[in-house]
Amino acid sequence: MSQSQDTLPQNTLPREFYLQDTRIAAQKLLGQIVSRRLPSGETLSGIIVETEAYLTDDPACHAYRGQTPRNAAMFGPPGRTYVYFTYGLHMMLNLVCGPEGKAEAVLIRALEPVEGIETMRENRGGIAETRQLTNGPGKLAQALALTRLSHNSLDVTDSGSDIRILTNKHPPFETVTTTRIGITQGADLPWRYYIAGNKYVSRR
Repeated sequence: MSQSQDTLPQNTLPREFYLQDTRIAAQKLLGQIVSRRLPSGETLSGIIVETEAYLTDDPACHAYRGQTPRNAAMFGPPGRTYVYFTYGLHMMLNLVCGPEGKAEAVLIRALEPVEGIETMRENRGGIAETRQLTNGPGKLAQALALTRLSHNSLDVTDSGSDIRILTNKHPPFETVTTTRIGITQGADLPWRYYIAGNKYVSRR
């Protein structure tokens, strides 16, 4: 899947989208677009090609043991970002799903870069290979220059937000359903989804 800059849509996914079953939302987010507006006005964007769902009763979910200052955004309204720092190295971009207080989210695991590729390359330390810019959750957060301080709990349904999720008229594709990556609890649950054959997926 690839898409030129001049064909990018401008319709923001509505809040109602994030009220459906989190696993369904994770699948339907495939092919949609993450759009990040920089302070300079430049836009960085990419097509979502891989996601993971995290549910309230899921031992791998950050909300499994209740609300904390770190995971508070998950308990807020649907259609907001939950950005957290992990392994002392990486930011992770999640989208809150379900009714307020339910605390479920979809992790955005990989993007296919569309806009601002040279800036993404700079943000990633000058990596030359485009495929390596956003083929993992920590990589894409770095490419988009996301920070917890500035980008946690943003409303992605607001047309004026620095981060939005845009609808995208994409060609048909096959969705692969498999187990999640990089967790020890709930690792057997088939809640990871990705676009079959897409070279920007983190791991097949």
